[in-house]
Amino acid sequence: MTAQNRTEISRLLEAHGLAPIHRLGQHFLADANITRKIVSVADVGPGDNVVEVGAGTGTLTRALATTGAHVVAYEIDQGLKPVLEEVTEGLDVELRFTDVTKVDFAKTFDSGHWTMVANLPYNVGTPLVIDAIRKVEAIERFVVMVQREVAERLIAVSGSPDYGLPSVVAGIYTEASIVFRVPPQVFYPPPRVESAVVLLTRKPSPPHSDQAVVIARAGFGQRRKMLRRSLGSVFDDPVAVLTQAGLDPTDRAEDLAPADFLRLAEAVK
Repeated sequence: MTAQNRTEISRLLEAHGLAPIHRLGQHFLADANITRKIVSVADVGPGDNVVEVGAGTGTLTRALATTGAHVVAYEIDQGLKPVLEEVTEGLDVELRFTDVTKVDFAKTFDSGHWTMVANLPYNVGTPLVIDAIRKVEAIERFVVMVQREVAERLIAVSGSPDYGLPSVVAGIYTEASIVFRVPPQVFYPPPRVESAVVLLTRKPSPPHSDQAVVIARAGFGQRRKMLRRSLGSVFDDPVAVLTQAGLDPTDRAEDLAPADFLRLAEAVK
């Protein structure tokens, strides 16, 4: 089979009495060129392990598996089981029908070398990626298609309007970049927003990374406040800690780069 287009997706769904489910954020990839580009960025082949989230009708699943990689594909919609079994028949694909927000990825993928490749549902994309970046060291590379605004938050730098906690987490644990943008019309049905494919490549975690994220979460939880006030929940004397770290207590969370949050964590180790 070739990569799925709208006609192929419609045929598969109709053959099994199915239709896209809006509440699940189902927008199935229906463009062979985009599928090929994502697989190329993933750069996987024989001997590689891939975890896919949101398998949908299986166009990415099949394309990844035909490289020779072993694919573990998650899909919440049990109704898509016959479709996915049909399109992945004979390939090294393990289908898991469950809600990924309830999966402990750190325990499930606690060893080996994995790449996450996914067309992530917009409603679960950010927390899932952030959690996996922080907790699942075995996932060494992420090639994820998300809403464009989410992609821009992941790569944002301090001082920019898109900068926030996702930017800090991505900056501490990975090298992040937007690889290409994806227009709505390549999906069936098309969403109302533009998407983008983000590549996040894990780098060695600096000391005190987890504490730096705790500090950043407190700061961005009250992002309009100066750090001397917003960090009161994590430090007894925020002004003293900020000063010790060489930072201005009158700054706000958006003014601090990921390295600055690491310095704060180091100051109270």
